[in-house]
Amino acid sequence: MKAARVHQFGPPDVIVIDDVPQPRPGLGEVLVRVAAAGVGPWDALIREHKSVVKATLPLILGADLSGVVEEVGPGVSTLHVGQEVYGVTNPDFCGAYAQFAIASAKMVARKPLRLSQVEAASAPVVAVTAWQMLFDYADAKPKQRILIHGAAGNVGAYAVQLASQAGLQVFATAAAEDVADVRSLGATAVIDYKTTRFENAVPPVDAVIDTVGGDTRARSFGIIKPGGVLVTSVSEPLPKEQQANAVRAVFFLVEVTTSRLEKVADLFNESKLIARVGTVLPLEQARIAHEMLAGAPHKRGKIVLEVGGSIALD
Repeated sequence: MKAARVHQFGPPDVIVIDDVPQPRPGLGEVLVRVAAAGVGPWDALIREHKSVVKATLPLILGADLSGVVEEVGPGVSTLHVGQEVYGVTNPDFCGAYAQFAIASAKMVARKPLRLSQVEAASAPVVAVTAWQMLFDYADAKPKQRILIHGAAGNVGAYAVQLASQAGLQVFATAAAEDVADVRSLGATAVIDYKTTRFENAVPPVDAVIDTVGGDTRARSFGIIKPGGVLVTSVSEPLPKEQQANAVRAVFFLVEVTTSRLEKVADLFNESKLIARVGTVLPLEQARIAHEMLAGAPHKRGKIVLEVGGSIALD
C-alpha cells in the first residue's frame, strides 16, 4: 500500500511516498481502508520532532481519518467490516496518511451520514477539541458569556458553532476578512483584533476559549469574571494573572473518544454543525499539504488528503 512517511525529522521535504506492507489489526483495533485523512498542525509538530508524542522512525504521519472498516481485530464488538467510520488512529496521532490504517476502536465512531468522507476526515481532532474546551473544561452553560480567540481557525470555528448551538452569548476575535464568516457561524459580536482591543469591546465573560496564546491570552484574564475560566489549547506556560483575578486557567491535550465523536456526529446529522473543509489534495501531495501548514496559500478550513475515490469539492 502507499503511505506518506518520514525517515528523518525535519521540514516538509522529508515526507516521501513509500510502498509498505498492509498492517493487521491487533487487540482492540480495526483496519480502516482510508478514504481521506485530515492534515493538522500536530502532524507538523510530529514531523519536526517537536510533539509530546515520541514516535520512532520511520513513521506514517496523520491522525484524522475517515473510511471503511476492512478488518476487525480481537476484542472489538462495536464495529463491523464494511462500516463507514471517522475518528483518530491512536494516542500517538500517527498512521492515517495511507491507503490502510490501524485505528483504536475506542477512537473512531460511525461516520456522520450527512458528511462526505472528505468532510468527515476534516472534523475529528478540531471538533472534539472545541467540544472539550467548551463542555469538559469550561463547563459552559446556556446564557453565559464566552469569548473565543482565533474564531476563524479550525478549532475556533467549531467552538463558535457549538457555543451558539448551546445557547451561549458568543463574542469572538478574528481578522477583518473573517468577521462576516465568523458571525455567520453564530457569534453575537466579532471583534477585529487588528484594529480593536477586545478588552475595550467585550463585557466581562464567564469563560475564554483561547486558540491563540501569547499576549492575547495574557490580556484575557482581565475580562473574566471571578470564578470563571480560561481554557487554552496552546502549550505555552500559563501566566500568574489568574491567581489575582480568582479565575482558573486550563491547558489540555485533546482526547478523541468514540463517545465524543458520536456527540459531534449527532450535531452534524442534525445540521447543527457545518464541516470546515479547505484545500483538498491527493495523498501523493502530502508534502505540499505540509507546506500549506507552514504558510503556503490555501483555502480557509481544514486541509484534507483524499486517499481513496474521487470527491469533487468546490
